Amino acid sequence: MANAPLMPKATAVWLVENTALTFDQIADFCKLHVLEVKGIADGEVAQGIKGLDPVTTGQLSREEIERAEQNPNHRLKLLEPKVKLPEAKRRRGPRYTPVSKRQDRPNAILWLLRNHPELKDSQIMRLVGTTKTTIESIKERTHWNAANLTPMDPVTLGLCSQIDLDIEVQRSSKDRPAAAAGEGGATLLPADVTTGAGAQEPFVPAQKPREEAIDLETVFAKLGGSRKSEAEDE
Repeated sequence: MANAPLMPKATAVWLVENTALTFDQIADFCKLHVLEVKGIADGEVAQGIKGLDPVTTGQLSREEIERAEQNPNHRLKLLEPKVKLPEAKRRRGPRYTPVSKRQDRPNAILWLLRNHPELKDSQIMRLVGTTKTTIESIKERTHWNAANLTPMDPVTLGLCSQIDLDIEVQRSSKDRPAAAAGEGGATLLPADVTTGAGAQEPFVPAQKPREEAIDLETVFAKLGGSRKSEAEDE
């Protein structure tokens, strides 16, 4: 609750018992509902709660209370704290997993290893809140329950959100180096290279000379002439 006093119900109890402020003024200052403040006045709400004096705690001044008592339309203003506490830094670490869902983590890890092998171990640790030792045991099939593991989507199990999974997948795809041009095989040359002025002429295989048609009468005539010449020589 922004700009609300510490222990708002206890503060409301004290204001109801010790001031002449209206229910609306108390409800606005303590960030409560008007009916809840009325219930405190009737003894139906906040039974057993001891009132907290906002003046002694430095959250409200006596002059501010008197000004509000004289003017029902006046809204109480919370005093600024004299000491500003630094904001607590959020610790980065493995995601907390409820005890009831921890038994599903090995199944989720197996699903991530099979469906997203590009993910690093540190990314899987962030998604499902596991350890590197557990991931290695599932990879090497040395996990104590490896025979009974079943791949299950961590989003369906409630171990992480779909947005978190998509972010990690996109991050891993950016980290992968681009494939070399030669790995993809031969590629087509641009049109300006193949059709430009300096383009080489396409290779045309040499054609075999056409064989002339054989005239059978000429062949037999030659054979007959050769036989006559052999007979004359004898």
